[in-house]
Formats: sequence, structure tokens, C-alpha cells
Amino acid sequence: MSGAAETTTDPRALWEEALNSAKLRDVDFTTLSGEELKALYTSEDASFDEERDLGMPGQFPFTRGVHPTMYRGRLWTMRQFAGFGSAAQTNERFKFLLAHGQTGLSVAFDFPTLMGRDSDDELSLGEVGQVGVAISSLADMETLFDGIPLGEVSTSMTINGPAPILLAFYIAAAENQGVAPEAIRGTVQNDILKEYQAQHAWLVAPEPALRMITDMMSYCADRAPQWNTISISGYHIREAGSTAAQELAFTLANGMEYVRRGVAAGMDVDSFAPRLSFFFDSHLDFFEEICKFRAARRIWARKLRDEFGAKDPKSWMVRFHTQTAGVSLTAQQPENNIVRTAYEALAAVLGGTQSLHTNSMDETLSLPTEKAVKIALRTQQILAEETEVANVIDPLAGSYFVEAQTNRLEAEAEAYFQEIEERGGVVPCIESGFIQSEIHRSAVKYQRAVERGDKRVVGVNCYTEEGDGPPEIDLHRIDPAVEREQHRRLGELRSTRDEKGAGEALEAIRAACRDGSNLQARFVAAAHAYCTLGEIAQVLREEFDQYKEPKIL
Repeated sequence: MSGAAETTTDPRALWEEALNSAKLRDVDFTTLSGEELKALYTSEDASFDEERDLGMPGQFPFTRGVHPTMYRGRLWTMRQFAGFGSAAQTNERFKFLLAHGQTGLSVAFDFPTLMGRDSDDELSLGEVGQVGVAISSLADMETLFDGIPLGEVSTSMTINGPAPILLAFYIAAAENQGVAPEAIRGTVQNDILKEYQAQHAWLVAPEPALRMITDMMSYCADRAPQWNTISISGYHIREAGSTAAQELAFTLANGMEYVRRGVAAGMDVDSFAPRLSFFFDSHLDFFEEICKFRAARRIWARKLRDEFGAKDPKSWMVRFHTQTAGVSLTAQQPENNIVRTAYEALAAVLGGTQSLHTNSMDETLSLPTEKAVKIALRTQQILAEETEVANVIDPLAGSYFVEAQTNRLEAEAEAYFQEIEERGGVVPCIESGFIQSEIHRSAVKYQRAVERGDKRVVGVNCYTEEGDGPPEIDLHRIDPAVEREQHRRLGELRSTRDEKGAGEALEAIRAACRDGSNLQARFVAAAHAYCTLGEIAQVLREEFDQYKEPKIL
């Protein structure tokens, strides 16, 4: 009919017309990181070459997973983080977790240990055993693993500045059990770059700290080939307030810096890169987290093969541990944290993690109780045994939304890599405060969004209840007697050890600081001489430059 309005039959146009005329929820349609989201994703948004960008599981670029069978071959390692009070108390918790089906150990250390201080240091007062286990010497490490055969378990240790010293204690403890370094398996975090960026537990300035790391890499390549010498950690970057893209970019940039340092120290990249592992946060934005993990594998594979010339496919693999987001836990209505953790764990599994820690519901209030930690472990076991999500490899591949977000995260990471290079590299970016400022701005932006109500947090700024205050749940408390007992043990250790041998071992470390010989071998010898963590760290503080933190706005 002449002059009549033409009506379209195009489904896309009809849908857009309906969408534009519909009443939508008054919420912020962005990712948790603040990225705008379209209402619908199609093939136009997800440009990818299946062979180039996805590949097959266990094959370059590993987007779909690092193993051909993934969870059809074996489930992820259920590695619950544990550590509190004395070494004897944590030893009991380790045995409790192993008895309830945990398949790997993960050690949390207290603040004095993280900072390289003995339990009887005046700066340790009131902090001994409070947020992790107190380890001041080989004697403590031996107690920590008493009755646990170190040739049969895999152990992860979350420590950074003093990481080479704690690894030396672990190696010495294993040798005293009759287990050779060649037989030990596990990971020490040892990611000092992210300490300057996010977590603030360092001993010395970046350059000598990086030297200690390359010394450890060289030592373990020869003596402990099954040990992962660095777990490059995005977790603490994300917990400090970064976006998903920043976590991805800064973590992988740090990893590439460690590779450069190893190569510059004369090591073949394929001699140490297969023993590098990663540690990521799994936050509440379900799809963004899955895409972050997929993008991480693809980026690392391309960088190691094409830029660093690694020839061993194991060097190209991002093998990573995941922990659910501690920063997402709320003190209000803490039982809600069980649900948050379950969704975060599901994202980690669908993203292809190799091991997983699930946070306990009470961790925002105190160290977890046995009941809470068992619920957290059961969350993983239900996911593994009842949901069937482990039956298919990378089940979300090909989703327009998932592939578009994977591409976005890769592109944002690449933009950061370029800026870091233009600014002189990772260490200059730390020294100038660039990376710290980027994380800080993202943290402030998110906090303001929560305060405005643009980002909704159940029990905090929505669905609150009358009297939401301190929860009525049992909390784990550390007895002050732990600190007194640690003081007694250290006094006894110093009075009974071979003082001459301990002094000679410390002087050997001092000499190695000056002549450039391998420090890790000296740390192991000092461990066997029962030198304490604080004594070894003090030599390093005296011999090396100290770090001065830049001011950031």
C-alpha cells in the first residue's frame, strides 16, 4: 500500500526494536571490572580463528587447557591453604585436611615469617602465629611436617621476600627425612615483583631480590627439578583492587621479567620455564574470570614460543593454582560466603585450573575453624563429584560472549605490555609507582561504585537485615601462649646448636652476596646449621640495598 510504513522481518532489527522499547532493570550493565557489556553477543563480536586462537586441549596455544584429557584424566588438586599458631598446631590441621580428602598441602605463614623476622624479634610482638604459622628455623619446619613424608606429598608455600630461605628449610627438612631434593614436589610463591606492586612483603630492593630468584632457579634446575621455583601471583594484585585485565597483564608481565632474568643469568629458557607456575584469583564475575584464565594460557604460549624462543612445549604452558576471592567475602551474613565461593570455584574449574583453594566462610573474620574449612573442601568435592562439569573439556569454547571477552582481555593485556615496555620495563614501572597507581585507581573506582550502589553486594548494600553486625558463629582464636612457646623454642635452639657452625654458615652467605656465587646453596647449608630466618635475612639486609617505596596518588 502506497505510503504505509514498511515493517521489517529481520530478526536482529525486530529484537533491537523490542529491546529499545522495553523497560530494563536499573542496574549497571558492566563487568565486575567496570567494562561495558552489550545485551547480546553474536558472531560479529567473536572474531577468532579456531586453529590459531583455540587449538586443541594440550596443544599450542593451550587456550582450551594444558592437558589433552584435562579433568577426564585427573581432577584438579584440592589444595586448601592452612597455617596458624605453632608448627605443631598446623601439623595437626594438615593431617586433618589430608584425612578428609585434600590432595596437596598449602602453607600460610604469619606476618613475622613473611617479613623475614624471627618470632622473638621485637617487631614480631603480638603477631606470632596470628594469620599463619610461625616458622623461624629448620626445627620449626621439621615439626610442621612431622609424620608427613615429603617425598610423597606436593607442598605449596605462600611466601615471597624470604622464599629462598623457607625453601632451604624445606629442602633441609626433606633431607633429614632421607628424601633427596630431586624427589620433592611443590611450589614456593617467590614472586617478589608483585610484592612491590601489591602486597608489601620484601626484604631488599628489586635487583638483589631478583638475583636471589635466579640463584634459586639455577639451583633447583640442577638439584630439585620437580620443584616449581616461582608461582607468579596475580592473586594479590587482584585482591589489592585491580581489574581482571590488570591482574592478567601485570602477572604475565612479571612472569616475562623472570624469564628475561633467567636468560640473562645464562640459563637456557627451556631449563627453567617448565617449572614456572602461576597463581590467579577467581572473582565473582563468572564469565570474565573464565575468559581471563583462557586468555592467560594463550598469551603466555605465544610469548614464550615466539618472543623468547622456547622450544619445549612445557615452557609454553600456563599451569596455575587458583584461590577464590578473599576480597569478595563479607563480614555481614557470612554464610553467604559459601555461595560466593562455590560460584568462584566453578569459574576456576570451567577456566581449566590445575589446583584450587576454596575460601572458608569465616576468613574475613578470623582464621577458619575446622568446620568452616571442611565446608570449603566439601564445596570442591561436590563440584568434582556431583555437578558433572569436569566431564567435558572447555565446554564454553565457541560461545560468542566467551570468545569476545577472551579477545578483549588479551587485547587489554597487550596494551599494558606495550606501555610497560615504553616505560622501561617492570622494575622501572615499580620504582616510578606506575603499576601501583593503576591498581590503586581501579580499587578506588570499584569501592565508590559499591558505596553508590552501582555494584550490589548482598548483605552489604542490598538485602540487608536488621541488626547485621558481628555474626554469631564460632571463630578461631590464637592462644597468646603460642608466642611465648616460640620464644622458648628459639632460645633453646640457639643454646644447643653448634654456634661456630652457624656463624660460619652466615659468613658464607655474606661472602656469596659479595662475590656473586649461588646464594641458594648457602641458604641450604645455613638451614642445616640451624641458623634462623631472622639471622639469614639480617645478613641480606646488611649486604644489599633496601627498597624505598614511591609515593602514589
